[in-house]
Amino acid sequence: MTTMQINGSESGTVRLFHLDLPAEAIERFTTQAGTGEWPLQYALGAHRLRPAFIDVVSIRDLDSMSLSAYLAEAHQVKGSEFRGMRGQIDALRGHVVILPSQAFDHTSQTLTISQPLRWVGSFEEETARPRDASLSSRSAQGTATGQGGGGLGATRSPVLKLVLIGAAILILLVIALALRQGG
Repeated sequence: MTTMQINGSESGTVRLFHLDLPAEAIERFTTQAGTGEWPLQYALGAHRLRPAFIDVVSIRDLDSMSLSAYLAEAHQVKGSEFRGMRGQIDALRGHVVILPSQAFDHTSQTLTISQPLRWVGSFEEETARPRDASLSSRSAQGTATGQGGGGLGATRSPVLKLVLIGAAILILLVIALALRQGG
């Protein structure tokens, strides 16, 4: 029996488990029943588990893609430990359960992994790289002094200025008339 601690604030970790069951028993084991029974959760010893983040993979269904390539592509797994275990990962047969950090619902818990699960390894996910934050559109160029190409402060049309001045005068006249009639 393997024991591992899950930190509720953890992110970026993917855990790989081999599932030693016949193909016809996989769905019953990995699917939560309407009664709440969930053999996968029991075998993990998990208090909280989110079904939406559980990836159960039949290695045979990957066809020519290796399991390590699937982990790298679908779960962005990387790192030296992962590279060192690729041969062992690709030698697995049958079914595996892949659990990213989100599967534990940000809940600190101690897992006690039991049969038919066998922990293969925990690997780090590739983190998203920030994009270049520079702005490249013409309207984004310029300075705070109004040298840019757009926005309310860049109104240069004389007709628009006259319309705005006329609207302001009209509003002031309406207010003056309303005050005169009211007083």
